[in-house]
Amino acid sequence: MLKIVEALAARGHPNIMATHPTTLEITKEISLTKMGNCIVAIDATKGLVDLSQDFKKACMNDKSRILVELDASGMVERVAGRGSHLLTLEDEEELVIRKSTYVSNRTLMINADKASCDLRRQFIQRLRSTSTDIHVRLTVCL
Repeated sequence: MLKIVEALAARGHPNIMATHPTTLEITKEISLTKMGNCIVAIDATKGLVDLSQDFKKACMNDKSRILVELDASGMVERVAGRGSHLLTLEDEEELVIRKSTYVSNRTLMINADKASCDLRRQFIQRLRSTSTDIHVRLTVCL
């Protein structure tokens, strides 16, 4: 089995709402309004375009499984989903995880088992601090 791992860092923000029912997003943007209710981390060190070619190639396969692990001060949330041959992984700013099968240049994975609203509220509370460092681990398996 092929397994490729990517890591990135991000941070929290007081306006993190995490109430969106179908998506979860990590962004390189450094500010956030309450309108971005799917965003769970800002100031990320990578967008989709920054991921390695090997990682992206593995994600662009209908048989790939993708796991996203978010670690905020030792509390971890995991979101699992799958890749697709329709993924482009071209966005410079964002990584979007979707429960649906909708694909855009911002999409990291589809058929996710969680959206932002499904994360534990205790975890979201940690994300609401600008001093919270968020370590993100992306794993793709083929």
